[in-house]
Amino acid sequence: MKREKLSDQVATKIRQDIKDNKYKAGTKIPAEPELMMRYAVGRSSVREAIKSLAIAGVLQVKQGDGTYINEDVDQQPMEQRLKNASFEEINAVRRLLEVEIIRLASDSHTPDDLAAMEKQLANRKQAILSEDGAACTNADIAFHLAIAKASGNSVLATLYQSFTQTIRSFFSQRELRGISHFAMSHHLHEDLFNAIKARKKKQAGEIITNILNNNY
Repeated sequence: MKREKLSDQVATKIRQDIKDNKYKAGTKIPAEPELMMRYAVGRSSVREAIKSLAIAGVLQVKQGDGTYINEDVDQQPMEQRLKNASFEEINAVRRLLEVEIIRLASDSHTPDDLAAMEKQLANRKQAILSEDGAACTNADIAFHLAIAKASGNSVLATLYQSFTQTIRSFFSQRELRGISHFAMSHHLHEDLFNAIKARKKKQAGEIITNILNNNY
């Protein structure tokens, strides 16, 4: 097995041990010989793993003293942090992402991107007419994801997708009260599509801000 691969495995195991509270924030991790025995690897693999974790901000190496776990290290995985966040926190970050996504999509969209958006917009309208709350949620999220993909920035699209489960949970609570909020905002979504299609960035930005301000 390549040394780089082995050191990555050690780094992953150390992270997991921190999450499992085997190593606590602010405390010193064991010295190299003990880590070598614990993870059954050589000294160089341990050192490379520690170096990568120090660069990532998980560990702090104090020369002549030892290696410590940073006090402020967040031990929760991203999925759990998103699950524990309030909708207001999620929506604030979503707002930042959406505004940039809309700007990029207005410039970078392709005919295939427009077709994907238009399809989900039609699905959204049909779900409203059918008074199907779950289908409204699915189509609404799929529409915004299609815009994210049209941005041409895969990192932004991936980040946005990570928020969709939380957004879905929020919409599922609204489904109990019917589909009125989807119906009331549908014209805004149509206007958003048309602005993106026409490459009118400023207008599209104003529309998405209106959508988000009203929690649509």
